[in-house]
Amino acid sequence: LTLVSAPAGYGKTSLITSWLYSLPESTQQIWLSLEKSDNEPARFLSYWAAAWNRVSDFALEDILELLDAPQLPPFQNILNEIINALALLEEPAIFVLDDYHLITNSLIHEMLEYFLDHQPPQAHLVIITRSDPPLPLARLRARRQMVEIRARDLRFTEEEACHFLNQSMQLVLEDEDIRTLEMRTEGWAVGLQLAALALKNLPDPQSFVETFRGSHRYVLDYLAEEVIRQQRDEL
Repeated sequence: LTLVSAPAGYGKTSLITSWLYSLPESTQQIWLSLEKSDNEPARFLSYWAAAWNRVSDFALEDILELLDAPQLPPFQNILNEIINALALLEEPAIFVLDDYHLITNSLIHEMLEYFLDHQPPQAHLVIITRSDPPLPLARLRARRQMVEIRARDLRFTEEEACHFLNQSMQLVLEDEDIRTLEMRTEGWAVGLQLAALALKNLPDPQSFVETFRGSHRYVLDYLAEEVIRQQRDEL
């Protein structure tokens, strides 16, 4: 398992996309972007089976027919058929589950735990999420079966912030201003991007840098759209 867990705007999806592009062409890749509606176990399993069927050979039609039944069959039976097929793969296959924080159904978490416990070495699961999933992470960590990438790994260093602001965003900022922005944003990629967008065409960038905080309108708009709106009403 590769777990990429960090808040919104840290570049999780960009990181994994870049990594996949760097792999040999023989590496088979599957990407599934999740939505809140995927919390229904039969729906999740159907997507899961159809996705794996792209790189391995099993009776997908039979599985989908079982999932259409009024009562969901034991998920272990379906996963075992997929796992057995994956064990015959000659090349590695990587399955990315993006936005896994949207999954809250405990049965789906159980399915994923079962798969992780039984997946063959050819299969590699990548989970991209804004919060840690309720999976046996401690056990995977102890067995060295998991790579973890977190916000501390994704945050921009001062050197990276300088490259981003002055080259990618084509600003001309002093070292002290860059250092201040990196510290104020704590290396948060989107925070730096929003600051850079606000700095465009400003006559006095230093004054803006000195007052830039998490309460800036651009930051609040982003948090409202990408973070707060995603939460449950009671939260």
